[in-house]
Amino acid sequence: MNAPAAPLNPAPNPARPTAVLADDERLMRDQLRARLAEVWPELDIVAEARNGLEAVQLVDQHRPDIVFLDIRMPGLTGVDAARQIAQLGPREGEDEDPLLPEIVFITAYDQYAVEAFEQGVVDYVLKPAERERLQLTAQRLQQRLAARRDPEHPGEDGAASPAAPLQQLLHQLSARLNPGKAASYLQWIQATVGQTIQMIPVDDVLFFVSDEKYTRVQTAQVEALIRKPIKELVDELDPQLFWQIHRSTLVAVKSIAGVTRDFRGRQIVSVKGHPEKLEVSRSYTGLFKGM
Repeated sequence: MNAPAAPLNPAPNPARPTAVLADDERLMRDQLRARLAEVWPELDIVAEARNGLEAVQLVDQHRPDIVFLDIRMPGLTGVDAARQIAQLGPREGEDEDPLLPEIVFITAYDQYAVEAFEQGVVDYVLKPAERERLQLTAQRLQQRLAARRDPEHPGEDGAASPAAPLQQLLHQLSARLNPGKAASYLQWIQATVGQTIQMIPVDDVLFFVSDEKYTRVQTAQVEALIRKPIKELVDELDPQLFWQIHRSTLVAVKSIAGVTRDFRGRQIVSVKGHPEKLEVSRSYTGLFKGM
């Protein structure tokens, strides 16, 4: 595979929002970059990707505020790239998980996709990018970025994109784009408990917490281990029943007893039937508005 495209602006102004563009058609990237310069001249396009894999690499490298993803690209679709981007962890020397970038999908007209995007979780741009529609997208993105800076006072369209609806949308779009890969959600977890292997009903699971090698499966009665990372479980569990609240944590919605803040202002989830407290990382604080 060719190396990712070189950054367009190796030293962006930290006071300006940044973006990565990903589209396998160079002319579409050129047109989108030109139109964005017209409607949002303050936006720094720090890099361009020619496929989904490059997009993930460049987002990991630059940590932009916004990613424009062509929904259909060879190798890795824009939806699958978005799912990988959502699982990026902190870089070396960083303590906290990074904020998820705002996602904008670039798509040819598709009624299903447009209806899904109208939920407001992410935005979309139809090909070819029209100036008026792109102006609306820029305004929405500016509101979302402002809401990140002041989470207690969200913009007119709510707040930064709630993580759980984003997960649900990406699941729906992935199934739509890859119908042959569609599978039912997990019903059972095969896990190690002491020296035995047990089949644990997913309905019994309170939460999953991962470290470098294992994921802990916690029920009210049992603590077990599996060799499956959170990023795989996110794809296999129903996003309406399990919310990701941290790069390393999934919690059953029905097991959430409440959310409080610690002395550092971080959101902490209390779990029904278990004493453990689960930290919510920055990208997922929108799940619990007003806390």
